[in-house]
Amino acid sequence: MFMLFMVLDDSNQLNDVLEAWRQTGIRGITIFESTGLNRILPRHAPQPMYAGFSHVFGGGRVGHYTLIAVIETMEKAEATVSATELVVGDLAQPHTGLIWVVPVVKSWGVPEPYFGDEEEAS
Repeated sequence: MFMLFMVLDDSNQLNDVLEAWRQTGIRGITIFESTGLNRILPRHAPQPMYAGFSHVFGGGRVGHYTLIAVIETMEKAEATVSATELVVGDLAQPHTGLIWVVPVVKSWGVPEPYFGDEEEAS
């Protein structure tokens, strides 16, 4: 079991990336509003500490979205990266995003069987 992470640079591409991930068979995706250091430092006016990033940036704009999903294989990670690049472009290019995967040593709360039947995932 692995945990797949993505920081999506262009928040306007979120729905297309989510659909690409769903098409690779990912069943559950957690989404966080997030931002990076370079989007925070240029601000001149102090902002409320506990405001959501969409409020910090105003106008409903968020810095990034961070996506997290539990996946069963590295092959699924590779397929998801390929599908994502069809949406955002080559991840080696700036302003696209970052994806990484880490092994999950143990988990609690992941239903059994979580992986498998693609029809259940729809």
